[in-house]
Amino acid sequence: MRNLNSVHLNGLRAVEAVGRLGSLQAAADELGVTIGAVSQQVIKAEAQLGRPLFERTPKGMMMTEAGAAVLARLEEGFKALSAAVAVAQHKDENILTISVAPVFAARWLVYRLDRFANRHPDIRLRIDATTKLINPATSDVDIGIRVGNGRWPDVKSELLLEQEVFPVVTPRVAATLREPADLLRVPAVIDGHAMFGWEVWLNHAGLAGHCMEERHIFNDASLCLDAAMAGQGVMLAWQTLAAYALEQKCLVDPFGIRAKTGFGHYFVAAEGVREPKKVTAFKAWIRDEMEESMRLFR
Repeated sequence: MRNLNSVHLNGLRAVEAVGRLGSLQAAADELGVTIGAVSQQVIKAEAQLGRPLFERTPKGMMMTEAGAAVLARLEEGFKALSAAVAVAQHKDENILTISVAPVFAARWLVYRLDRFANRHPDIRLRIDATTKLINPATSDVDIGIRVGNGRWPDVKSELLLEQEVFPVVTPRVAATLREPADLLRVPAVIDGHAMFGWEVWLNHAGLAGHCMEERHIFNDASLCLDAAMAGQGVMLAWQTLAAYALEQKCLVDPFGIRAKTGFGHYFVAAEGVREPKKVTAFKAWIRDEMEESMRLFR
């Protein structure tokens, strides 16, 4: 590794950031320095390496063939460095930090946390409720749970539950329904941030080409669920969102017709990092809870 003595690490970091992000401005924002500083670091790195890594064009910095080969290795190297820093910063093995979406935390996870404490009294949980995808390699988060297709950059994903959607209404509204087509006359409360629309379920239920009558649109799924429980209409829900409301008989699934969205709940972890025992324990516990929840749900 003595060849590293001939190149400054800051220069390599600037080259990697510009190459990955595609512009001096984006690299400067990430590194917290000026555009001029990034440009000078790239020039110095090119001089120390003895070859140009970028072409300066009217459209911006374009990587040369040699630069592209260097960038691939730099990305691997800085990911490893980031993971090493994260390992060093995880000092307390008795605290498990979990990043989850607020709706998952509020509608499914929070009801079950006492059971985790009973099984693992030596581990304290810290819940970071956010919709942002957190990279455990570059934060204090130990593991995340996210809904999507599982293909996120720079993280390792592991399927927890395939997402299925279905209508939920109050028992009073359900008593007026005889067949799926009857839902077309029930106003729908809409989650404006959902990754899917009613057509996913309508197509699966044999109602392709039909549309729901929209009543209210919310930017939060929990609000949609509350509106449905208040009898304001029908919501297109999914397992972890509606499980507790269905168990408590606040809402019902009138037809038992459930459509897969192509998305799922995934564990999100750092790439290339050995899994701590506390993370393994949490994953095993939540899989058990999810299996029991889905059994009751069915």
